[in-house]
Amino acid sequence: MANAKHLARLEQGVAAWNAWRRRSPTVNPDLSRAFLIEAELRGINLSNTNLERANLRMSTLSRANLTRANLRGADLRAASLRRAKLTHADLTRAVLRFTSLVDADIEGALLTGCEIYGTSAWNLRGTPRDQSNLVIRANREEPAVTVDDLEVAQFIYLLLHNNKIRNVIETVGKKAVLILGRFTAERKAVLDAVRDLLRLHGYVSILFDFPASKVRDLTETVVSLAHMSRFIVADLTDPLAVPQELTAIIPHLPSVPVLPVILRSARLSPIFGHWWRYPWVLPLVKYEDQPHLMRRLEGSLIARAERKAQQRTGI
Repeated sequence: MANAKHLARLEQGVAAWNAWRRRSPTVNPDLSRAFLIEAELRGINLSNTNLERANLRMSTLSRANLTRANLRGADLRAASLRRAKLTHADLTRAVLRFTSLVDADIEGALLTGCEIYGTSAWNLRGTPRDQSNLVIRANREEPAVTVDDLEVAQFIYLLLHNNKIRNVIETVGKKAVLILGRFTAERKAVLDAVRDLLRLHGYVSILFDFPASKVRDLTETVVSLAHMSRFIVADLTDPLAVPQELTAIIPHLPSVPVLPVILRSARLSPIFGHWWRYPWVLPLVKYEDQPHLMRRLEGSLIARAERKAQQRTGI
């Protein structure tokens, strides 16, 4: 049970509590099982505090310091933890249904077994120590679906409510652009610049430079992303860059235009030659350097790829 003196301190308000914490740095407060529904605790210092099974439903904990706090089994339903510091906090089996974790720091946190239906987990910072067996279900009567990543859970929620997934796929299909190329230091700088420019034009640019899936090989993963793309920008400067991926994409995806680009000083590999017979492959664009490519994309190439996508899809 909570320490009565510590609860009394808390009832004096956040400013008084934080002042007490500064004067008593060696005290680890005990607020276990405390009843703190709809409490205004914005910016409070709850580091190293025992909040096990505390009821913090609908409380405001924005920017709170919860470093190494014990939140095992705590009820945080509909609470706001926006920009809260949860580094190395223990939230094992906490209830996070409809909780806002937007911009929260979860470095080293334990999130095992949390209930996360409706949790907002945008722009999380840090890597949790464990986020396995996260539970998605609207109520205890529903069968539980478990995932092992807070941010992935938001997408799984849409899959479970599949009346909305069509809208998601259609929106992604109108905005996503897949960028392919070789990820050496020099080539990666060019691809990064292409990604940033496309984002300025309102596209969701996907630069495939993340680790390959454990359940799909690299080509399968790229093809899956291509299926969701408006068009593809492929840098062919390095002949080892993307031949296998484009060979698996171009003949089978007539609705997804491909914009090939190449550094003028580079030699086009013969393995790319047969692609030009497909009408959804745009003419090869040669560029002098990165600034030149940016100017060409800005000037007409993005618009050309968009027009081709409209022709191929009708939207």
